[in-house]
Amino acid sequence: MYYESTRGEAPRVTAAAAIVQGIAPDGGLYVPAEFPAVALPEIAAFPGLSYQERAARIITPFLENFTPAEIRACIGAAYNTRKFAHPAIAPLKSLGDGSYILELWHGPTYAFKDMALQLMPHLLVLSRRKTGNAAESVILVATSGDTGKAALEGFRDVPGTRIIVFFPAEGVSEMQKRQMVTQEGNNTYVVGVAGNFDDAQSGVKEIFTDPEMRARLKAAGFEFSSANSINWGRLLPQIVYYFSAYADLLAIGGVKSGEPVNFVVPTGNFGNILAGFYARLMGLPVKRLVLAANANNVLTDFVRTGIYDRRRPFYKTISPSMDILISSNLERLLYALTGRDAAAVRNWMGELKERGVYRVPEAVAAQVREIFWSDWADDATALATIKETFRRYGYLLDPHTAVAVAVYARYRATTEDGTPSIILSTASPFKFNRDVACAVIGEEAAARHDEFALLEILARETGWPVPEGLRTLAGKPVRHRRVVQREEMKKVVAEILGI
Repeated sequence: MYYESTRGEAPRVTAAAAIVQGIAPDGGLYVPAEFPAVALPEIAAFPGLSYQERAARIITPFLENFTPAEIRACIGAAYNTRKFAHPAIAPLKSLGDGSYILELWHGPTYAFKDMALQLMPHLLVLSRRKTGNAAESVILVATSGDTGKAALEGFRDVPGTRIIVFFPAEGVSEMQKRQMVTQEGNNTYVVGVAGNFDDAQSGVKEIFTDPEMRARLKAAGFEFSSANSINWGRLLPQIVYYFSAYADLLAIGGVKSGEPVNFVVPTGNFGNILAGFYARLMGLPVKRLVLAANANNVLTDFVRTGIYDRRRPFYKTISPSMDILISSNLERLLYALTGRDAAAVRNWMGELKERGVYRVPEAVAAQVREIFWSDWADDATALATIKETFRRYGYLLDPHTAVAVAVYARYRATTEDGTPSIILSTASPFKFNRDVACAVIGEEAAARHDEFALLEILARETGWPVPEGLRTLAGKPVRHRRVVQREEMKKVVAEILGI
């Protein structure tokens, strides 16, 4: 299977080359030339398989030049009880009202990014060998919160790699920031950016596509790659948990084989929900993908109108991983819905860069509305949802998942759709303990304690255990203190690499 750029001005490459490169030379994103189908009888057999076996079945067709033994080795190294605290890897929990929570945060950094970033480093190292590439991979990452820590942990001390993570210095939770700036590893570098996530992401993209920078790297024996969801090796593992969730729902009788489900996804960069779209494309019975946004609701407006307009205020919210106005992976969706019209995608991305806005034709917008439904929830609604969900079900939500639960309630009220629905839970509530504590024990009580004291208080008040990696975080020394302006990002990469 070959991969092609969404912008159509780069040659097709193998899976290994797409994973090593991360982004295409023309600035586009790599996508498979075709998507393999998974037949319903095969999906019906998934309940009898482990998560690892399900993962092998889904990703193998996308990695044509990888042997089954190589793929099993990568999966085994990524998804095991040393890395994940739950044997099911991504367990499904019922809320008791026809909706279900898919917990994607039992990995080492307690966020859904672990589902991809524990596997991707193994795929990258193997891909480098397959392409005969002796260069050292420089993993360049922009993070809105969770990707950074998950990537740092995934690539920590992996031979032949260095990882540089840029994060908005004042745009992540205190717990997220602490996880990153205390990161250990001889090949890890963490840099704050004086700006928001879009500043960090745009800066990383410019560095990636800068011909002079690429030439300097090549001369020094380096090559850029990415751990953001712009890299196919990061997006591919995310398709797996959609199939796995459906299999678990089959196993408990929540649906019969072939019956449709909805997925409700909190998203900012569109990668998480795009994986659901690809699962649907491959044959998973998905009726609707419900896109949940926070106050930075550029995607909600796009789903409703077909107009993508980033020219709006940027809001710092209590769900910082969704504080994004430039959703990179939407480019892949448009490429699929236009029948792979690279020229149209190229024009829209050009308009977004130059004018900050583009409009897709009504035929494309109608396809978007047929598959997706979207709404958004503000911080007050998210906090109220955390409080009410815990009161009714004893279930503790983080702010991102709370946005999804709130939006799902509106979806059901608006559409009266009783289809069984799976809500993707993207982070442990303890990663955002101050806001969760405010919702559960009250703002005044929470204000009297620091982040780390609140971990124990929240555990005591709710009966939920504190994840071990967060419990010990307070005692770890800060190792990364650098903060730069957006314009300095290229310079700091050169300094780190000594080129």
